[in-house]
Amino acid sequence: MAEEFSIDALKSRMKKSIAALKDEFGGLRTGRASASLLEPVMVDAYGTKMPLNQVATVSVPESRMLSVQVWDNSMSGAVEKAIRESGLGLNPASEGAVIRVPIPELNEERRRELTKVANNYAEQARVAVRHIRRDGMDQLKKLEKDGDIGQDEGRTLSDQVQKVTDEAVSEIDGLLSTKEQEIMQV
Repeated sequence: MAEEFSIDALKSRMKKSIAALKDEFGGLRTGRASASLLEPVMVDAYGTKMPLNQVATVSVPESRMLSVQVWDNSMSGAVEKAIRESGLGLNPASEGAVIRVPIPELNEERRRELTKVANNYAEQARVAVRHIRRDGMDQLKKLEKDGDIGQDEGRTLSDQVQKVTDEAVSEIDGLLSTKEQEIMQV
């Protein structure tokens, strides 16, 4: 009856935690322009809050410049205001339907702050992976207690769960290391 327990299901849940970490890292500014930088920006459009990517196209013409092409010219002011008030520290300049967003150089203090934020994101992902591991171990203990699997099989499966957990945590550490180097690069 060990079919109830699936290492692949745990792996899948851990991969989702890692994917969420990658998304959070994508929103961290590194001093270089990236279209994903403006993903969290919400625009007051047509009486509701909408993501920027639903009212405009974001492109990267230069390494320190974002270009936002607004589809509806009447929305240009609202998009510019949303970018300015997003808390990202950006100062957009409107040129009609095109809004240019220069990406300022990061100073050393800001780079260190961003590194701390990246560390917090990574720690949250590690905690999520450990919670998934705990759920798997609890499930194994219950199956063992109910007599659905033997002690030897339970031990083998728990070793596999630990191995999968270790792989996920090392992948998170690798992503963090890469992101820290990217942030600290001048």
